Amino acid sequence: MLNIAEYFPITDPTLIFFVVLLIILFAPIIMGKLRIPHIIGMVLAGILVGKYGLNILERDASFELFGKVGLYYIMFLAALEMDMEGMKKNKSRLIIYGLLTCFVPFFLTFGMSIWLLHYSTRASFLLSCIMASNTLIAYPIVSRYGLQQKPSVTLSVGSSMLSLLIALIMLAGLVASFSSHDGLLFWVLFTAKFAAYCGVMIFLIPRLTRWFLRRYSDSVMQFIFVMAMLFMSAALSQMVGIEGVFGAFFAGLLLNRYIPHVSPLMNRLEFTGNALFIPYFLIGVGMLINVGLLFQGSHILWVIFCIVFFGTLGKAIAAYAACFGFRLPLSSGHMMFGLTSAHAAGSIAMVMVGMNLLVGPNTYLVNDDMLNGVVMMILCTCVISSMLTDWSSRKIILRDKELPDAEDTKKASDEKILIPVKYPEYADNLMSLAFLVRNQKLNRGLVCLNVVYDDKDMRYKQEQGRQLLDHCSQLAAATDVMTQTQVRIAANIANGIKHAFNEFQCSEIIIGMHMHPEVSPKFWGEFHQSLFNGLSRQIIMARIKQPLNTIRRIQVAVPSRAEFEPGFYRWVERLARLSGNLDCRIQIHGREETLALINEYITNRHQEVRAEYTLMQHWNEMPQLASHMSKNHLFVVVTARKGTVSHKSALERLPEELTRFFSGTNLMIIFPDQHGDSSGNVLTFAEPQHQEEISAYVAFNQWFKKKFRK
Repeated sequence: MLNIAEYFPITDPTLIFFVVLLIILFAPIIMGKLRIPHIIGMVLAGILVGKYGLNILERDASFELFGKVGLYYIMFLAALEMDMEGMKKNKSRLIIYGLLTCFVPFFLTFGMSIWLLHYSTRASFLLSCIMASNTLIAYPIVSRYGLQQKPSVTLSVGSSMLSLLIALIMLAGLVASFSSHDGLLFWVLFTAKFAAYCGVMIFLIPRLTRWFLRRYSDSVMQFIFVMAMLFMSAALSQMVGIEGVFGAFFAGLLLNRYIPHVSPLMNRLEFTGNALFIPYFLIGVGMLINVGLLFQGSHILWVIFCIVFFGTLGKAIAAYAACFGFRLPLSSGHMMFGLTSAHAAGSIAMVMVGMNLLVGPNTYLVNDDMLNGVVMMILCTCVISSMLTDWSSRKIILRDKELPDAEDTKKASDEKILIPVKYPEYADNLMSLAFLVRNQKLNRGLVCLNVVYDDKDMRYKQEQGRQLLDHCSQLAAATDVMTQTQVRIAANIANGIKHAFNEFQCSEIIIGMHMHPEVSPKFWGEFHQSLFNGLSRQIIMARIKQPLNTIRRIQVAVPSRAEFEPGFYRWVERLARLSGNLDCRIQIHGREETLALINEYITNRHQEVRAEYTLMQHWNEMPQLASHMSKNHLFVVVTARKGTVSHKSALERLPEELTRFFSGTNLMIIFPDQHGDSSGNVLTFAEPQHQEEISAYVAFNQWFKKKFRK
């Protein structure tokens, strides 16, 4: 019989690279289903394929090379993404909180390591450096809520960078102490060399960068130049006795002002690192972890508990002490603790440094216990940070009662509507809907779009798309509405729509709902979910089964806290126009405080609209509205994207409930405007663009209920 085991571990470099690419491709998809941070997913994948797992891959020289590059890349990108100007504005508070969030967990962890884990002084010092720093893994959550300018957020961001810088300097001193020379003279020479290194880099890198970027505009040359500066700084730091990760971080600080966050050069740097070097490094880290130690007694569990508990406790003490000292509300303390409690790639980078420090014959500073404990600590703190930041963001919004202001009501009256059309049978109703909700006083034109796949039938579908857009233009011309049309070729429909949205500078999208089960059995279809996850602007999805002028009543279901969303007045304005132009009643179901604001808006701006308001205390009551629907009604559901203030777990059941209770109803689903960048250009490994429709846990729960309900 064929013995498959004899082919493993794979040692051929070509096959190793192929397997690594497969892991980089599929690990984020699987981790997305499991709702596990993708950084941890790559480490877990490395454990699985390494010698302590299934022994599929040999950890060859490529992991050493790419791992070293990935290690430097992590620290370099962390420095490039720092907001240097924001740090300068609140220098005194920032320095105080930075010192607190660095040294409180440092001393707590140091004491715990000495007295509870019985580590050596140097090992305890290294672990304390790891816990003193933190990674802003939850910052994208803050961005989604639009709280970037809150004092608690700016303090957390600045203090995170300061604590990381201090931790790296202390780590450099620890690495230098492993030199064969010791004593006072050594530390004097080390300090002099460190100061000389910093002075040379501060003098050299900015001047070289200004000269090169002014003289050469070629994108490849600029990228290579930045990489050369990164590795020059890392190499020189090693020459003076400092670990290379500090040199990489220092180079990022010096290049920060010359590489804007939204520049093409920054995009290339992030793309290259996130696509190859950083995943390769994380997989290599996972291959070093001996997962078998977790099942060899309670000692490793005790190590994990101590590291997580005391490190997180130190961050909590620092956050709440600063909160009360600066006289900030308690919810700001929750936010500061949430943002500063996570540890991610920087911690892996520092523990990897310790794995190369010899303390005896074949004995390294970081043992297997510490490595496993740090990796599990990263997983735990990422979960704690994400949950706490999301919860505190909602608390701050509700605390400050940040309702959309007058400026937002003005923006609600301004629009440029994009209408993606694919099927001729739906085009007429989509165009009619756009005519009814547009602002006739502004007389802004519509943008009609047809996106076709780049495949063998492309030319034929292009011609079909042109004919369909000509039909849409004729409909618009009959009502004296200007239109712009475009047939766009794309490998991904959602990306094609998002790029057109940005090119035409549109304000919102009206698109038909997925109604072709032969194309995709999913409720959202092939690309709708990618569209509303990747675009922060208002999207109206419509399933209109009859001419709109025959609609006699509009029923609207509104979730609680919808009034706190930035796009609140935009969708209220659209529905008021639709009701007024159709001369039909509109009945709005929601919470009392939400209904009061809608009533005030409609009364002041659309007195002709016949609006009724019905109390709906809980979103679970929404399916009961089906009994009040008739074939001449339009049911409108105002929903919310994940990570927004009005999103609730009940909204995740929306596809199932709409399919079950409202399958034959005229339907409109509205995703309101949100905070955040809608350009889709930002790509980070911690916050990828791809989002799964349902998690693996929900899918398993649905399967379990269906299987055992009988």
